[in-house]
Amino acid sequence: MTGQDKANDLLAQIATGGKGLPPVHLWNPAFCGDIDMRIARDGTWFYLGTPIGRKPMVRLFSTIIRRDGDDYFLITPVEKVGIKVDDAPFVAVLLSTEGAGESQVLRFTTNVDDEVAAGPEHPLRVVIDPHTHEPSPYLHVRNNLEALVHRNVFYQLVDLAVTREIDGQRWLGVWSAGEFFRIGLEP
Repeated sequence: MTGQDKANDLLAQIATGGKGLPPVHLWNPAFCGDIDMRIARDGTWFYLGTPIGRKPMVRLFSTIIRRDGDDYFLITPVEKVGIKVDDAPFVAVLLSTEGAGESQVLRFTTNVDDEVAAGPEHPLRVVIDPHTHEPSPYLHVRNNLEALVHRNVFYQLVDLAVTREIDGQRWLGVWSAGEFFRIGLEP
């Protein structure tokens, strides 16, 4: 079966019209090999080296992605194919806020239209590159999958940041759903 045949077969197996996400965490089909699909760091999906320009198709694929360890797969009840992900499978591209202070809620929208409120079940984390010292912020979206927070959205978070002392260090961070998320040490 060619890569194109595998992709067409995957599309044929995905149920359309239903609400909610498929239960990919419950499916354990046999591994069928890798397909030439890649998600770039900026959230662009590629198939056979060409960007997938149809947002509904990208959205459809995004509902059947699963991460097992460090590997990413597209999963249906009968097929599991490997794909490459450069960083995170999603990008948080919009931020809205409700409330203020410790009762503030930060709501993110991803490039595939998932809406996620940061909080205990959807934590924010920031990884600092040891060489460049640049931050890479991430938001837990679902089932071991994260969104890289877009730079513009991260700047919005920095604007919302407050200082809090934790273990003798002063941290900049943001509140959402009663949780304080550290985004960096206070300069």
